[in-house]
Amino acid sequence: MDALLDLLRGTVTSPWVYLLIFGLTAVDAFFPAVPGEAAVITAGVLAASDGHPSLTLVIVSAAIGALVGDHISYAIGRGGGAHRLARLPDGSRRRASSEWARRAVDRRGGIILTTSRYVPGGRTAVTLTMGAVRYPRRAFLLYDSIGAVTWALYCGLLGYFGGLAFERDPVKGVLVGVGLSVAVTFGLEGIRWLRRRAHRRPADRR
Repeated sequence: MDALLDLLRGTVTSPWVYLLIFGLTAVDAFFPAVPGEAAVITAGVLAASDGHPSLTLVIVSAAIGALVGDHISYAIGRGGGAHRLARLPDGSRRRASSEWARRAVDRRGGIILTTSRYVPGGRTAVTLTMGAVRYPRRAFLLYDSIGAVTWALYCGLLGYFGGLAFERDPVKGVLVGVGLSVAVTFGLEGIRWLRRRAHRRPADRR
C-alpha cells in the first residue's frame, strides 16, 4: 500500500496529472467503465494531504474534460444514435436507460442533463438521447456547463475533505470519498426507481 501511495504521489506532482484527469473524465462521459470520478476524488484527497496536485486545477481539468466528453456523446447521438438506441434489445439495461433518458428529456430537458451527470450510466444515456432527438446545441452547452462544473466541484471537494479527515491515512480518505460518491449514485438511482414505480401503479389500475 505504501508503494501504491508513493506511485500516486509521484504521478500527481507531475503537470501531466491534469491532462490525465482531463482525459479520464472526458472518456468517462461516453464510456462509463473509465474511473473518471474516482480519479478526481483521489486527486482531491492527495491535494489535501500535501498540496499536490492543485485542487483548483484538478477541478478545472475535470470540468473541462466532462464538458468535452459530454459533447462527444451528444455528437455520437446526433450522428445516428437514434438508430442505435432503436436496435437495443428489449428488456436490456441499456434499453431501459435510454427509454428513461428520452422520457426525461421530453419532460424536463436541461434540468435532467445537470442532475444526470451524477449518475455514470444515466449521464451517458441522457447525452446520447439529447443528440439523437436534436436537442438545441446552445441549450445543451448551457445546462451541460452547469452540470460539469458542479460535478467537478462535488468530486474534488469530496476528495479534499476526505483527505483532511484522514490526513494520516490517505487511503482511507480515498475509500471514504469514493464510498460516499457511490452512495450518492445509488441513492439517486433508488429515488428514480421509486418514482418510476409510483408512476406505474396508477397506470396499472386503469
